[in-house]
Amino acid sequence: MAEPHHHVIIGSGSAGFGAAKTLREGDPDCRITMFTMDAIPFYHRYRLPEVFRGRTDWRDLLAKPPSFYEENGITLRRRCRVVDVDGSAHVVSLAHQETVPFDSLLVAAGGRAYLPENLSGHAHLIHGFGSFEAAMRVYNDLPRGGRVVMIGGDMIGLDLLLTLLDTGYRVTLIVNAQTFWPHELTAEQRAPLLEALRGKGVDVIENARAVGISPQNGGAPARRVALDDGREIEGDVVMAFCGLATSVEFMLRAEVDIERGLLVSPELQTTNDAIWAAGDICQIWHDGEKAYKFYHGWKNVRVMGQLAARNILGAHEPFDVDVEDRIWVDEDGEIQSTFWTRKP
Repeated sequence: MAEPHHHVIIGSGSAGFGAAKTLREGDPDCRITMFTMDAIPFYHRYRLPEVFRGRTDWRDLLAKPPSFYEENGITLRRRCRVVDVDGSAHVVSLAHQETVPFDSLLVAAGGRAYLPENLSGHAHLIHGFGSFEAAMRVYNDLPRGGRVVMIGGDMIGLDLLLTLLDTGYRVTLIVNAQTFWPHELTAEQRAPLLEALRGKGVDVIENARAVGISPQNGGAPARRVALDDGREIEGDVVMAFCGLATSVEFMLRAEVDIERGLLVSPELQTTNDAIWAAGDICQIWHDGEKAYKFYHGWKNVRVMGQLAARNILGAHEPFDVDVEDRIWVDEDGEIQSTFWTRKP
């Protein structure tokens, strides 16, 4: 009797989870193994700002209870780091020396927060927000009514910013090239969006760059941010939301084409017939523009995971490379974006 097909998924976020669920629905007999560096099963990261609304139990954020994985025959390997993919041998290697063979592989490892090079030496003074644990550190370190100094303000950061304002906190936004990322905007297009933020009480700083961060004690706010025009901004917490960067080093032996991300066809298949990619880690071919493009945003990522799984099972469905990408201020003065799932 033939061994069941073994699907391996790297990443347990929206794309990886959607793919695993779709694979199980389409092939009841296959093996599915998911590897993730997270300690917590899949939860919607766009809900992390809800910790400031009192949702501080990670169980409340789960998309499915932990029992879902066992009940659906999905092996979830948490706190596992993939360090190598051998594309010819079809083997995944983990940091603790274990090797796992696969018949098909979906890479849905997402991206990491990008930090401008000039601030890399101050990373230990900057709070992250990429996991439940990181979100809780911000929640615990930020005094009630305190001030967050936010550098950049991409769409992930602005989602948090609006929640902070709603829940009684103060925010200083230091604008840079990544503000409103991944939307690519001219200065004229940015102006009404920044004005909408000012109207909500955000202290918006333009035409100045953060060049240093130092700790403070003695009852003062915990951080001081130095700007290149000589000013200094105080805050209780400093956060940087400057877009995402991909981590693809573990794919260098996978026999796939790589640029900034993994290059895939509109069907999300790499140049290795056994490997697909979905989410923030992949660049999808746009034939009309003759270019590989990233498609960020929670809605896009969810669609990619499900679509990749159907194509792994034999379908030939293309991703909509002309998906809407828009940001605007509505008639109520609220910022809206196709990136978000949030409602004002």
